[in-house]
Amino acid sequence: MKVMHLISGGDSGGAKTHVHTLLQNLSRTIDVTMVCFMEGPFVDEARELGIPTMVLTGRNLLKIRNTLKKIIVEEGYQILHCHGARGNLMGALLGKATGLPVVTTVHSDYRLDYLGRPFSRLTYGTINTIALRKLDYRIGVSDAMTDLLISRGFNPDKLFTIYNGIDFTPRTPALNRQQYLDSVGLEADEHSVIVGIAARLNPVKDIATLVRGFAKAHQVCPQLRLLIAGDGEQMEMLKDLAGQLGASRQVCFAGWVTDTDSFYHALDINTLTSLSETFPYSLTEGARASLPTVASRVGGVPYLIEHGIHGLLFEAGDDDTLSRHLIALAQDPELRLHMGQRLYQRAKEDYSLESTLQRQLTIYETVLRRQARKTGKRDGALVCGAYGRGNAGDDAILEAIVTELRQIDPDLPIWVLSRSPEETRRTYRVNSIYTFAFPKFLHRMRKTRLYINGGGSLMQDVTSHRSLWFYLFTISWAKRLGNQVMMYGCGIGPIHAPSNRRRAAKVLQKSVDAITLRDTHSKDELDDMGITHPQIVLSADPTVILPAAPDPVVDGILESQGVDPNGRYIGFSLRPWPGFEEKAPVFAAAADYAYEKYGLTPVFLPIERRLDVEAARLAARYMKAPHHILTHTGSSDHTIGLFARMQAVVSMRLHALVFAAGQGVPLVGVVYDQKISSFLSYIGQDLYVDLEQATPEKLCAYIDAVYTRIGDTQFLSGGVERLRQVEEKNRLTARQLLEEGVR
Repeated sequence: MKVMHLISGGDSGGAKTHVHTLLQNLSRTIDVTMVCFMEGPFVDEARELGIPTMVLTGRNLLKIRNTLKKIIVEEGYQILHCHGARGNLMGALLGKATGLPVVTTVHSDYRLDYLGRPFSRLTYGTINTIALRKLDYRIGVSDAMTDLLISRGFNPDKLFTIYNGIDFTPRTPALNRQQYLDSVGLEADEHSVIVGIAARLNPVKDIATLVRGFAKAHQVCPQLRLLIAGDGEQMEMLKDLAGQLGASRQVCFAGWVTDTDSFYHALDINTLTSLSETFPYSLTEGARASLPTVASRVGGVPYLIEHGIHGLLFEAGDDDTLSRHLIALAQDPELRLHMGQRLYQRAKEDYSLESTLQRQLTIYETVLRRQARKTGKRDGALVCGAYGRGNAGDDAILEAIVTELRQIDPDLPIWVLSRSPEETRRTYRVNSIYTFAFPKFLHRMRKTRLYINGGGSLMQDVTSHRSLWFYLFTISWAKRLGNQVMMYGCGIGPIHAPSNRRRAAKVLQKSVDAITLRDTHSKDELDDMGITHPQIVLSADPTVILPAAPDPVVDGILESQGVDPNGRYIGFSLRPWPGFEEKAPVFAAAADYAYEKYGLTPVFLPIERRLDVEAARLAARYMKAPHHILTHTGSSDHTIGLFARMQAVVSMRLHALVFAAGQGVPLVGVVYDQKISSFLSYIGQDLYVDLEQATPEKLCAYIDAVYTRIGDTQFLSGGVERLRQVEEKNRLTARQLLEEGVR
């Protein structure tokens, strides 16, 4: 592989470090050349690092372009990789001339690059903005940067993310903790808790918020000390502020620090207070030292640090919350240890230098593969379902479908109809159209080759007649406009109205090529409706393929919500439904019984946060036992991980049962809809009762029965393994239809 990097040669800071580190290490694996347009320290350092570097100076852009074009063609380069405004402009000029794919790394918000320099912003800024739109692929230096590009209309299919990686090879600091603290003049002993930050002392880093927050925390925890490494125009102002707050002796300004290993190993808590960031090296440097981190919720920070799991976050400028976080960590050595360990593991896995290099190579391979991709007039898949409404089950269905489509074809363009298209684009890195934007999705249907009516119970008229009509409309038009049509891991029914049954039967018979079903009752419904034309396959709910979050992450989620990760719990997932209010005391009695007899603390886990939290609170009003109501379970892997921690689950929600079953957790179902009993029967679980017939005696008896199954892996493993095996039929059927759609 042969890649040419184009960059001005005047870069500094994080961009310089990223490019130099990346190219130095890439050159050991592939053939890379860096082309700069000026001499200077950037070029000198690159040459010292052994990076093959070429400098082309002058103002005649056309002459430089022609020179580079000749070199590119004669020496057989395969990819052009740009950095910064000058590189992007030259990449845009060379892309069409050479026919090569052009990639750019976006190191910062291009709209802010020339703040305070109006002429440069008008000229270079405008040129860069136009050039960015002309290039083939863009790489954000954090997920936040990629999200920003998505929000500005860049195609998610042509965006990648890469982080500034660092070397996690263990290092021995030159000075031990006490020696280092003495060397910088900080008065501290073995009982002190050292808070630190390494940053330029300028307004965007907002060190003043750190000093104010520290001073407040120090009043509660006098063992706290603050060590500030860095220099800048705000040095004197910050020293005066520390004095005004009575913290001069506890705050040490170490100046510019070169021995960063000794610095970070002297700390107990790392901090970041910036008003704006992409993804600062100081976070991964602190992670390498296993430091718990308190940081402002800006840029790429939340993608590394999940609040309460890997560290603690606050809104930029909020010194009160920062102070509370410092107090919490200062008072709890075990919490510091756990958060630091979890941050280290995450950073080592995802943000190491090795991960960055492998990610860059994978991006290059993807670009070359797509360059060679031969497609017809039609390409891609359009997925429609109940997405973008805040339901964890529906979100998990979409995640599973997107995952399996990318397993089939990693370069397949994917479009999703969603109530929240912006959020869907950011979360799943797919193109998205508002669900009811009829002209837009009908136009897209003319270009895709597979339409997926995706998962869940979309074919029913219990909750709404209009939603059924909408899904039938999209299925019918997808087929008319030339798509293969698949209903993916779905449930069918109930469809009560005779006119709706006739309409559904007509559309499914005429317009659907394949239906994969998640339970046997759905097959019976299709038979009863006389549907014979589509290929009908008994499979499973697609969400059973999704993994649980790692144990340390789940530990952090539980700890952050005041739940002991080592406790024994019974999960309840309730939803409001006609008749639920009068049954709330029944669930309360069952929860109390599980605690009193078996020592299982009830935990209420919402699937649709908007509805389920209030249902849990209603039941909890009647309870005596201690319990926890989680108001938010997070992403799909977090939610599944939480269900995996339950010893048993009692649920009205189908996807709570699916998540628990996929993790081998014994179940009790409370049936408000036949899809619950159909699913449980399908996987061989026999403990369920209709909501109308639920009594304290029945639920308590089922809790007795389910308790005997806790730890019985033989009983549980058969149904779980069967689920995962048959679920593969969803993916195989989609593959078959995609292949047929190419012909």
